[in-house]
Amino acid sequence: MIKKCLLPAAICLVSVFVVRTGDALARTLPDFTRLVETYGPAVVNISTKQTHAGARRFHDFSVPDLPEDNPLYDFFRRFLGEEGPIPRDEDEELARSLGSGFVFDPDGYVLTAAHVVEGADEIIVRTSDRREFLAKVVGTDKRSDIALLEVNAGDLPTVKMGTAKNLKVGEWVLAIGSPFGFDHSATAGIVSAKGRSLPSENYVPFIQTDVAINPGNSGGPLFNLDGEVVGMNSQIFSRTGGFMGLSFAIPIDMAMDVVEQLKTTGHVSRGWLGVLIQDVTRELAETFGMKQPKGALIAQVLPDSPAAKAGLRVGDIILRFNGSTIATSSDLPPLVGGTPIDKPAKVEVLRNGHTQEISVVIGELPEEGEVAAAVEPPSTTADRIGLVVDDIDAEQRDQLDLEEGGVIVQQVKPGTAELAGIGPGDIILMLDNTPVKDAKQFHELLDGMKPGRFVAALIQRGEGREFVAVRIPKE
Repeated sequence: MIKKCLLPAAICLVSVFVVRTGDALARTLPDFTRLVETYGPAVVNISTKQTHAGARRFHDFSVPDLPEDNPLYDFFRRFLGEEGPIPRDEDEELARSLGSGFVFDPDGYVLTAAHVVEGADEIIVRTSDRREFLAKVVGTDKRSDIALLEVNAGDLPTVKMGTAKNLKVGEWVLAIGSPFGFDHSATAGIVSAKGRSLPSENYVPFIQTDVAINPGNSGGPLFNLDGEVVGMNSQIFSRTGGFMGLSFAIPIDMAMDVVEQLKTTGHVSRGWLGVLIQDVTRELAETFGMKQPKGALIAQVLPDSPAAKAGLRVGDIILRFNGSTIATSSDLPPLVGGTPIDKPAKVEVLRNGHTQEISVVIGELPEEGEVAAAVEPPSTTADRIGLVVDDIDAEQRDQLDLEEGGVIVQQVKPGTAELAGIGPGDIILMLDNTPVKDAKQFHELLDGMKPGRFVAALIQRGEGREFVAVRIPKE
């Protein structure tokens, strides 16, 4: 009798526990319905039109409009067969692009991604109640992929602006946009990481999320649970063209700084240091006498740059910038880019095993083409031992107190030189008892050495000199 009475009670107790646990779990999951109802109307669909020059059609191929005396015209006519020129009234094609944006100002200002409106002849902003407005471009910034638009409407709903500074990894976020043209689609996820640097843009500390973002979401807002915009969806990482769990948003603080500059000056100015940097690997940290890898290692100092004028050197490791710790090289560009131009910044570097603080007057980041022109082409890699070396210019000789000869190590790739402890910024003065004159002679010496043997290399690091034994690898 006792057993029969206890069994139903136990089952009842377990059932209550499961139900209560389920209720508790449900209460911990976010409810985005009110957020979408309140701020969804401020999210807009953006479509563009772009006029292309006319074309002649050869069966299913479309080629540029060629004059009949052009040799290529005769080639296409002979081998493909001409259907004839497209009539003049149809001689223009309209390319349409779809993206998202959001109204953040009651005066009709709209924020979106620069690549959504790039090259557009006409931009149409469509609201959730199906009103359409022609928008004009106030300004764009390709480096951050931000565009500021303006529409002639004064009664548009607006979003509530927040900050990305307080975002935490694991926090819930929501995106609203037009993936594949499906207007006002809401997708949710969490913040996966902060301060991500992407190869396409290292001046933006991206917010990484696992929110489902697809083509058409670009330019749309990323909300936190308080309904505040904390980012603008910009890019995805994908091998298929669709969402794969990695999406990236521009922090709204940076976006609004860009917006303010576009409003006032029409262009964006960023701080510039004028160095090429790389991460400090575990092996490099060991050669520099560091307990753990950290900081941004200077691989090249551009001529006439703020860094060159301040005395920063190849081989310096930037540990702090204006009081902010540099854990990896990707931490540095956003900090420099956000620094006021023509103002001094404090840079803490590790040089010759000692830390020192250097004051640098930050310059303005040149246009991309000008930066590329200022960067010296990469030197020939000494593939046999894994070094990239270059000649030493007059300014470097003054800094190093070196009268003649020697080559400077720009990069160290996996190889026997790395194993011997040679690092970026080292000066190689002798190789196998032969003085090194320049990079060309260094490579000639290296190429002529027998595989498998060890050779002595005299290196200068800071004020000290030492020999290291480097093995010439077997072919």
